[in-house]
Amino acid sequence: MASTEKVAIVTGAGSGIGKAVALALMKEGYAVALAGRRKEALEGTATEGKASGARSLVVPTDVTDPASIQALFARTKEAFGRLDLLFNNAGTGAPPVPLEDLTVEQWKTVIDTNLTGPFLCTQEAIKIMKNQQPRGGRIINNGSISAHAPRPFSAPYTSTKHAITGLTKSTSLDGRKYDIACGQIDIGNAATPLTERMKRGVPQANGSIEVEPTMDVKHVAEAVVYMASLPLDANVQFLTVMATKMPFVGRG
Repeated sequence: MASTEKVAIVTGAGSGIGKAVALALMKEGYAVALAGRRKEALEGTATEGKASGARSLVVPTDVTDPASIQALFARTKEAFGRLDLLFNNAGTGAPPVPLEDLTVEQWKTVIDTNLTGPFLCTQEAIKIMKNQQPRGGRIINNGSISAHAPRPFSAPYTSTKHAITGLTKSTSLDGRKYDIACGQIDIGNAATPLTERMKRGVPQANGSIEVEPTMDVKHVAEAVVYMASLPLDANVQFLTVMATKMPFVGRG
């Protein structure tokens, strides 16, 4: 492995934000371990990334399964020798139904994917980063606008994204002694398959249904690449990138 090659793990790398970030990192010369549930989608990302000449590793991963996460990090270290960057991106939501109608199972699915998964990935990343030479690395968490303000009928998702902010701060503090930096990117209305419904209209805080503006997902990828490009003695703690005219800033 070339000494200048940096190594990243991206969860949820088969589509949307994760795919865009993985491809952008590969274009910057990173070797990237592509993690996600669907092997075919991960292989599609790997194929697209080949044009950059960077190496990639397809690792089907269930972030709700501790053993699957451990295998992801073990395979990455075996293949590439180190880990410089973790992008905790994989996430899911619950059906948009009234809070009181959600089942415990639906709640737990979101918690396990959006909060416990990133926590377990962070644990494994720290174990590698603190013991490698050169020591240290960077962890970037996908927080979402929902880390600040909820959408209607989004209690599980919003709760996990608020909690990710706490995980980001704790990781940033606890990682200092190991030269591990941790930051968070909060994304609003990036144009991905998950935001297609916004073109048809989505519920607003005042009860109306409104079409919401979106932005090109490439802007998210470029922001993550910037955060990752900093030396470890500098850190973007929190960064918000959003569609300018989306209904976030102001009264609902």
